[in-house]
Amino acid sequence: MDYLTLLQVLDTTVRLATPLLLACLAGLYSERAGIFDIGLEGKMLAAAFFSAAFAYTTGSAWLGVLAGVTVSLLLSGIHGLASITFRGNQLISGLAITMLASGMTVLVAQDWFAQGGRTPSLQAEGSRFEPIVLPFAEALRDVPIIGPLDYELISGHPSLVYIAFALVPLTWWILFRTRFGLRLRAVGENPASVDTAGVSVVALRYSAVMICGVLCGLAGAYLATALQAGF
Repeated sequence: MDYLTLLQVLDTTVRLATPLLLACLAGLYSERAGIFDIGLEGKMLAAAFFSAAFAYTTGSAWLGVLAGVTVSLLLSGIHGLASITFRGNQLISGLAITMLASGMTVLVAQDWFAQGGRTPSLQAEGSRFEPIVLPFAEALRDVPIIGPLDYELISGHPSLVYIAFALVPLTWWILFRTRFGLRLRAVGENPASVDTAGVSVVALRYSAVMICGVLCGLAGAYLATALQAGF
């Protein structure tokens, strides 16, 4: 395998790994707070559909992202209500959300667009995220080793890819260098001690579940408006 082919393989890996990266970060926040969430896929699925639907309807990919994140937050709120407020089984709640999203997206898509459970292709300018060419990528393209690395691997991704990878160090900083992160980890490991210290366990767990919803919404929106051109 030559150098250029290797870079192209890595480029494809970055594109395909982005939604998984966002979902992993979402699950990390939830798990650290003591909430086991197997409904990540369902929230991503619902976010993917509504992102594509609103991006097609409005012609704006960012409004599509907003719609996807909103729906994902709604499903996260349901999961939080079931598992935190009513202390229900977290596995059953997450599975129910995934099953709900699996059926709801197809049903709503068929009623909305009548295309067999799919949305129309996002062809209009602005309705999907286009690759971003970073500064100096074109100028350095012919420079040995560095040029192809910059042009083929680092540059040329949709904005959501860069946001996803930037969230990795941000997540580390939040969880291990902030008071919020310390309390969040303590809630997952010993909620009684957090409650004794006068900190609301319920509020922290809801915060983690909502952060999880935002990240799942971004993952679903990326699938429909950046990696693909529709649902």
